[in-house]
Amino acid sequence: MSEPGFGVYVHWPFCAAKCPYCDFNSHVRHKGVDQGRYLAAFRREIAHMAALAPGRKVASVFFGGGTPSLMTPETVGGILDAIGAAWEVEPNAEITLEANPTSVEAERFRGYRAAGVNRVSLGVQALNAADLANLGRMHTVEEALAAVELAMSIFPRASFDLIYARPGQSPAAWRKELSQAIERAPEHLSLYQLTIEEGTPFHALYRAGKLKTPDEETSRALWDVTQETTERAGMPAYEISNHARPGAESRHNLVYWRYGEYAGVGPGAHGRLLVDDLRRELSTERNPELWAAAVEADGHGLVIDEPLSVEAQADEFLLMGLRLAEGIDLARFHRLSGRRLDPRRIDDLTMDGMVERVGRDRLRVTREGFPVLDAVVADLAG
Repeated sequence: MSEPGFGVYVHWPFCAAKCPYCDFNSHVRHKGVDQGRYLAAFRREIAHMAALAPGRKVASVFFGGGTPSLMTPETVGGILDAIGAAWEVEPNAEITLEANPTSVEAERFRGYRAAGVNRVSLGVQALNAADLANLGRMHTVEEALAAVELAMSIFPRASFDLIYARPGQSPAAWRKELSQAIERAPEHLSLYQLTIEEGTPFHALYRAGKLKTPDEETSRALWDVTQETTERAGMPAYEISNHARPGAESRHNLVYWRYGEYAGVGPGAHGRLLVDDLRRELSTERNPELWAAAVEADGHGLVIDEPLSVEAQADEFLLMGLRLAEGIDLARFHRLSGRRLDPRRIDDLTMDGMVERVGRDRLRVTREGFPVLDAVVADLAG
């Protein structure tokens, strides 16, 4: 099994508009954003993270958000230059940027490629006009498909996201839409079931009875359609919500799921770094202006920087690793936690068809277990 490698996550917190389902750390600034100020702050925080974790080799960089495609190519290039000055970047490092497929942002693709981005992830979310409008998306189906085509012509690698289990969506309609997506998909799809997150406009509508999501039976049918359709097309799930042709998996996300080490920079970013042989949890100030002011004053915007307990590491390892189709290395769990998973719990879950052993040293969740992954993990962690 490949080593997780070291990754850098860059959080750009600004959006043109806030989608009604989104609970990410994203902010709308109608008066514009001083990109020069934020670039300078990113440079300083990157230098601080490199001082905490020197000598790493960067295997992946991921620009997430927010809407990173609101950055100019010059800002992206400046951040990548700062990362390259702070650490050695592997020659074949994966450099991903999330983008919204509006016409204006798509025009920047060539600039991002010249800056060093070699993979783009497009937030398409739906391939019909009514659902795009209901999801608060600012692009049309035509713009989305044009952006996918343009991305494939410019970047060596590309992916896009879709949200399913939308209000009123039937399994037959989803099968048709997903098949259309696969025809357009270059190598990778992220397919997320719609979740109603507290504090979002969708949550308020749901509580008021004005937004109805598919019932449990329909949700399971939509899940089954997702697995069957992607597997038939040669893009099976390698993680609970991510599908790829063999070799096209997101290397950056595998750093997280394989419980690797990563630096998080920018407002509201999270990281996990080994500092003096202790795995530390790091989080930065969420408000963009407060974060920038903190970096200008102190060189970083950290609000949490503390060692993780052995128990917390074991829980994180299980939670992240069991999302993967490859499962977890039981010997590594033992090294992290100092204990072994209860063989009786494993046997019970195996009898129920929720997990299975792979050889002597690995454990993975089955296809039947993935729809109830949280319960499986809780049972194992017990």
